Amino acid sequence: MRDSSLAAFLCTLIVAACGRSTVQEPAPASTSLTTTTATATVSAPPTATLSSRISRSPAARVVAIGDLHGDLDAARRALRLAGAIDVHDAWIGGTLTLVQTGDEIDRADGDRAILDLFERLKVDATKAGGEVIALTGNHELMNASLDFRYVTPGGFAAFSDLHLPAAQASQIHLDDPNESGRAAAFLPGGPYALKIAERPLFVKVGDSVFVHGGILPKHLKYGLDRMNDETHDWLLGKRADCPKIVSSEDGPVWTRMYSAAPGREECATLDEALQGLNAKRMVVGHTVQRNGISSACSDHVWRIDTGMSKVFEGKIEVLEIRGDVVATLRESADGG
Repeated sequence: MRDSSLAAFLCTLIVAACGRSTVQEPAPASTSLTTTTATATVSAPPTATLSSRISRSPAARVVAIGDLHGDLDAARRALRLAGAIDVHDAWIGGTLTLVQTGDEIDRADGDRAILDLFERLKVDATKAGGEVIALTGNHELMNASLDFRYVTPGGFAAFSDLHLPAAQASQIHLDDPNESGRAAAFLPGGPYALKIAERPLFVKVGDSVFVHGGILPKHLKYGLDRMNDETHDWLLGKRADCPKIVSSEDGPVWTRMYSAAPGREECATLDEALQGLNAKRMVVGHTVQRNGISSACSDHVWRIDTGMSKVFEGKIEVLEIRGDVVATLRESADGG
C-alpha cells in the first residue's frame, strides 16, 4: 500500500475492524453458554453455487480438527490422531483431506509455530495427493484488527523479529511496544495477514460444510463467495474494512447458534441453511464442548471444539467423515 493512503486506511481500519466484535470471549474456566434465538423464515434460500475457493469434490476420508488456541503440543497430537503426520511432523496422510476450523492462535504461546506448521503441511499434503484446509476463525480476524486481548507474552515474543514500517508505527496505537512485532505480522497487508487471507471462512467438502461459528440463511443470501472475497481483500490491505456481516455477533466466525444449545428453532434454521447449501451436515468449532465432540439437531451439526488447548484442559479428539459415516477419533490413554 502507498504511504500516501496508509494513514486514511489505518484510521478506517480502527473504526471498522473485522475482529473487534462486541462479543466477549469466554474465560477458559467458564462453562456458561448463550444461544441466539432464531428468527422464523418464510422460505428457504435458493441452493448456493460455490466457487472452487470454498468448495471441494467428495473425498474418501475427511478429518476435521477444532480450535487449537496456541497449544503446539495439542496440535501435533490431534494431527497424529488424524493420521496426518508422524512423530517428526512429516505428512503421512496420503490423500487425506484435513480441515482445521480456525482459531489456531491466541491463549497460549505456540500460535506462530502452529500457523507455520499448517502452512508447511498444506504444501506437503498437496504433493502427496491430499489437502490441508485451514479456515479462518474469529481470533485470526481479531488479531488482524489488532485486538490482542487473548495474546500471551510468549505469543508477542514469537513475532519480535518483525517490525512495523515507520509510517505504520506512527499511525496506530499499541498498549505496549512489545506488541509491535505481532502487529506487523497481522495488520492487513502484513506477512501473516497474507497467509490468513488465503484461508477461507468456510469450505464445503462433498456434502459436509465446515465453518468456525456457523452459516445462517442470511449468509447465503449475502453470498458466501462474496463474503469470503471481501474478507480476503481486507486482509490483503486492498479495502479498508471487513464486511459487517462477518464481524457481527451472528457472523460466520462469531455465531454460537448451532454450537451452544440449539433448540427446535435453531435446528430449523440450520436445516434451512443446509438445504440452501445442498449439504447433509455442518461442522463447527468456536464453543468448547466440555465432554468432547458432540452432535445436535439429529446429527445435522457436529461441534468439534473440545478445548484441547492446555488453557482449557480439554480432550484431544478429531472428527472423521467417510461417506455417510461420521465418527469421533479419541486419543488413547497413553497419548497414542
